[in-house]
Amino acid sequence: KTMAGFETPYIPGWDCHGLPIEFKVMQDARDEEPAEIRRRCEEFARGWIDTQKASFKRLGVLGDWENPYLTLDPAYESDIIRTFAGMVEKGLVYQSQKPVQWSYGAKTALAEAEVEYQNKKSIAIFVKFEVPNAPNLPDNTSFAIWTTTPWTLPANLGIAVHERLTYVVGLFEKEGMPNQSIIIVRELLEEFQEKTGLTLIEELTEIKGAELEGLDAQHPFIDRKSKVILAPFVTTEAGTGAVHIAPGHGADDYSAGMQNGLAVLSPVDDDGRFSEEVGVDELIGLHVMEDNEANIGVLRILAAKGALLGKENYKHSYPHCWRSKTPIIFRAVEQFFIRIDDLREKALAEIDETTWLPAWGRNRIHGTVEARPDWCISRQRTWGVPLPIFFDKNGEVILDANVVRQIADMVEEEGTNVWFELSDAELAARLDLPEGSTKCRDTLDVWIDSGCSHVAVMDRHPELSRPADLYLEATDQHRGWFQSSLMLSVAVSDKAPYKSVLTHGFVVDKDGGKISKSAAKAKGKPTDAAHFYNKYGADIVRLWVSSVDWQTEVPFGEDLFKQIADPYRRLRNTFRIMLGNLDGFNPGEHSIPFADMPLLDRWILERLDSVISECKAAYENFEFRKVFNSINTFCSNDLSALYVDITKDRMYCDPIDSVRRRATQTAFAEIFLAISKLLAPVLAYTADEAWEHCAFTEGSVHAQDFPVAKHSSREATETVSELLKLRDQIQQKVEEQVQAKAFNKNNEAEVTVPTPENKDIEMLLRDRSFTTEFFIVADLKLGTDFAAKKTEYSMCPRCRRYEPLVTDVCQRCSEVVY
Repeated sequence: KTMAGFETPYIPGWDCHGLPIEFKVMQDARDEEPAEIRRRCEEFARGWIDTQKASFKRLGVLGDWENPYLTLDPAYESDIIRTFAGMVEKGLVYQSQKPVQWSYGAKTALAEAEVEYQNKKSIAIFVKFEVPNAPNLPDNTSFAIWTTTPWTLPANLGIAVHERLTYVVGLFEKEGMPNQSIIIVRELLEEFQEKTGLTLIEELTEIKGAELEGLDAQHPFIDRKSKVILAPFVTTEAGTGAVHIAPGHGADDYSAGMQNGLAVLSPVDDDGRFSEEVGVDELIGLHVMEDNEANIGVLRILAAKGALLGKENYKHSYPHCWRSKTPIIFRAVEQFFIRIDDLREKALAEIDETTWLPAWGRNRIHGTVEARPDWCISRQRTWGVPLPIFFDKNGEVILDANVVRQIADMVEEEGTNVWFELSDAELAARLDLPEGSTKCRDTLDVWIDSGCSHVAVMDRHPELSRPADLYLEATDQHRGWFQSSLMLSVAVSDKAPYKSVLTHGFVVDKDGGKISKSAAKAKGKPTDAAHFYNKYGADIVRLWVSSVDWQTEVPFGEDLFKQIADPYRRLRNTFRIMLGNLDGFNPGEHSIPFADMPLLDRWILERLDSVISECKAAYENFEFRKVFNSINTFCSNDLSALYVDITKDRMYCDPIDSVRRRATQTAFAEIFLAISKLLAPVLAYTADEAWEHCAFTEGSVHAQDFPVAKHSSREATETVSELLKLRDQIQQKVEEQVQAKAFNKNNEAEVTVPTPENKDIEMLLRDRSFTTEFFIVADLKLGTDFAAKKTEYSMCPRCRRYEPLVTDVCQRCSEVVY
């Protein structure tokens, strides 16, 4: 964009807070106080900034590297807190006990973007819940539920059915068990029998789901009722048509529970173990995930109670913590949230006003925003921006925007460490809060850090505009940075922070597999860019980036770099040829006007104009590989294989100031300048190196504007296109005679071609100086058919062309030499 004439300052920056750094630091600082943990985290983060900065600069990334933004800087942190104050003022922040994605490995709630999915083997079970004294059901009837999380059964408070589904009350038998009356949705009767070994011997009655609402079932091993409720998410895809509801352990369960007045029970502690709240002594302390401790404990109790109807191993995709790699627990804890419903409609409207590249990005983020629950913003961690909230002496939340702004001012002066270093009483006194007030120990979700960049970076840099012209990141950021930025910007300004968003694919190995830094390190493979730019050069890395289709998964590997190196070497050689041919050329003195140039020179400049237009359009549309392909094709086919090959004779043998030679140098000069500029964003170092070696250029190529297509005429292009067809036919006929050993090389050939109907072409073919150069033959005559024979002319020892000799050299060489 800079070379397209725009002022495009780039402020590089680093997201410094978050779990990855704290997780690393905690390996050696587990017993330290929060202030010391934060000191070590900051030291770790700052230690990597210089390393990564050097890598970016080595890769040729232009930016204000002396003044980057850091999310750990007090100015940035204070802007995060001021953004939070704005949301408090609008009533968007609240506290609630509701299920969140909890990482017991990291001991914190997680954002959706911090979750990755892995295949997991679980125990799925069928459990019966007796329904005593139901007036509309046979005596001793039970519901059968199916669950893949047996450990959540102690938190069961309800059973959900679908109001429109038809349920069968059937009498079932199984060897070794008394006959039982069980409620199953009709569509799943057969599957239920296959998986449990129970056999339906009689349909006692059928009943609609709506008629089951309000019944009280008995919890299978806790003295507690389980209320039957209606829920639209109940399906006939798997299970029994009756869904076990634990409002403390799932978003759908919580929502259904709240609508039906159920309590929220979540008897699991921060470490993922059953707490005393579980209510069953033999379950207390069992881990709900590790080694299936809790599942096995629950199964043992169910079997003893006669409530276990069947079990099976079940493989499914399950969420895991991206950092600790442990399975996620959906667990209800007191957390702080942002009300997404208050922002959703405006956010969706702003999505529609934004340009998405590729276009499917719009549907992806639209779908995630449309379905997004309220945003859990509190984290039970130390390394981050503190959640600027207090509680009064009774434990009630103090949510006051003015207090939050005072905290922001304090942080801008002293940094966020002041929050952790001062006591509750000291902070309360400085903020004029009631005696007994205590600060929140949580930190803010790091997605708020990055999501505030539109405020903390753009608003603090007057040279930057808001909204930003472009946000770009990988495809996972539709639920990460793209979305957090959108939500926070809509919350504070009712506008999206960007005009357009570009999404690129993930880098994968040559077989399409995921590239894991840890796996690569274990195999002794390189894990950072330094290996590749040290081995191949930064421009090879940049050329690889520009040569791939960023809209899909991006293949990466040593073999690909080796493949890229070959066209790169050809491009370097093209630069060398052009610079060599420009020796002694001064554009101000020697340039030939386009109209006075020979046909071939006008043709190559018309072709150059096409390349300029193609490349500028490709850059504008982020189609970087089209830039590389267009220039590579032009340099390989038009320039090197044709133009350079044809004009080398005039460059070496014509008089130094001949019009033909100066015209070729004029063309080379235009081509050199244009290709250098067009390649500069891709081959940053090579283009600048070539620019520095040119006698008539100054400064850096990166300070130039892109070239402009100058020549609207395509007359030369059309003429040369016809001549090239003829050239192919001539070469075919000449090659036949070479194979027949009539002569050795094409420049020994005298060829005859049919007289063309086009009079302009005929006139060119009657010009021997043109035909011998363009077709690289000794002579060309017009006739009725194609023919080729050895010329009777002698070879000039200077130019090595077959010409009528004057003394010992040809006429042209005689004029030059004598």
